[in-house]
Amino acid sequence: MCVDAAQNGVVTDAAGGERRMATAIPVDEKEKAVQAMFSSIATSYDLNNTLLSFGLHHAWKRETLRAARLSPGDRVVDIGAGTGDLAIAAVKVVGVNGVVAAVDLNAPMLQVGRKKMSHPLPLIWARGNAERLPFPDAQFDAALTGFCLRNVTHLDAALAEARRVLRPGGRFVCLEFSRPEATVLRALYDFYSFTLLPKIGQWVSSDRTGVYNYLPDSIRRFPDQEAFRQKIEAAGFTKVAYRNLTGGIVAIHTGVV
Repeated sequence: MCVDAAQNGVVTDAAGGERRMATAIPVDEKEKAVQAMFSSIATSYDLNNTLLSFGLHHAWKRETLRAARLSPGDRVVDIGAGTGDLAIAAVKVVGVNGVVAAVDLNAPMLQVGRKKMSHPLPLIWARGNAERLPFPDAQFDAALTGFCLRNVTHLDAALAEARRVLRPGGRFVCLEFSRPEATVLRALYDFYSFTLLPKIGQWVSSDRTGVYNYLPDSIRRFPDQEAFRQKIEAAGFTKVAYRNLTGGIVAIHTGVV
């Protein structure tokens, strides 16, 4: 199923059948609704990530860090840091002479992240919007983002902000759910995402906001690998490329300022 094929909330799945997606959140309500959902699951977010991805999210994040090619002394921003997995891993690489800023709009998620810190390295926790980052121009050597951009209200604005805060030669690295390559895998993944994942997620988190119905729909509405690559290029990045992981269930997109 291609994101661009959705019409009036109806999509064609990998088996050729039609399925109605959940009603899209109105643009002017998305930020508030998404923040309410993530606030409700902040304390169970890491556990659910591990359960629902069968632990694969750890490997995906390690590959994201490798793609960033960080060095000691680098300045890094993690956009939509959530509970801080990428930021915490990055600060261990850049060391005491570097700095990492973990930015997220959701205060409860950042609070969980702060509690995970087990070393006194220079990690800044900042509440901020991916579409209006609280930093001057050209501040960072790398901008990382993991499982964030499909939740923003204006994707183009968030990409423009990532570019704005990067220095010339700075690297943009985005880990995000995408479109599985094989038809069989897409069919299995659709069944898991829309049938099993909401039930497991709700059971573990005791959530009543509908976040685990929203999340698979947000993945389907997000641009596929090639369409997202083109958006990154349109934002002014060069050398834009992507690499599929786990058959395209997720993809890492990279670009350079």
